[in-house]
Amino acid sequence: MQLAIPPGPFGAYLFDCDGTLADTMPLHYRAWRATLDPLGAEFPEDFFYGIGGTPTARIVEILNERNGITMPIDLTARTKSVAFVALLAEARPIDEVMTLARRAIDAGEKVAVVTGGMRWVTDRILEVIGAGGIFATVVTSEDVVRGKPAPDCYLEAARRLAVSPADCLVFEDTRTGIEAATAAGMRSVLVPRPR
Repeated sequence: MQLAIPPGPFGAYLFDCDGTLADTMPLHYRAWRATLDPLGAEFPEDFFYGIGGTPTARIVEILNERNGITMPIDLTARTKSVAFVALLAEARPIDEVMTLARRAIDAGEKVAVVTGGMRWVTDRILEVIGAGGIFATVVTSEDVVRGKPAPDCYLEAARRLAVSPADCLVFEDTRTGIEAATAAGMRSVLVPRPR
């Protein structure tokens, strides 16, 4: 995997979790299918990848609008998250990105995980891929009012790390995440989907 990293230096390195640090996007889709199929809700795979990075509750809202149904937002999001966690034993780190994150941490750089996921799920993912406890700063969907593609989560990470947004480098795997980083005034690296 080749990553197009812009020249630094940078004051902080911010990593998305799903699809960036962890190869979990196919597991998320399987969990969505397990949650939605009994309800008859359509969620085409290409659309799923197109809105990757969007917080789970917001995805339920979008699916309600697209399907003309009224799935309960919190319950559906929780059901999907439980289904996803049941699949987590299959998760693997994305080695190239994890190597960069570990190098930055070992060098004493400011590093954070910034995700549209829920904290309890993010903590489990990091544990499974061998990164539990290595990130001192983790910003999740519960820490902000607006999720990606709004810049709130990235701005919150910069605030917690006491770094100017312009000095942050973001690693993201989705258009939604790149839009959030750009809106925050940060440079970014697009992580391609693992083969």
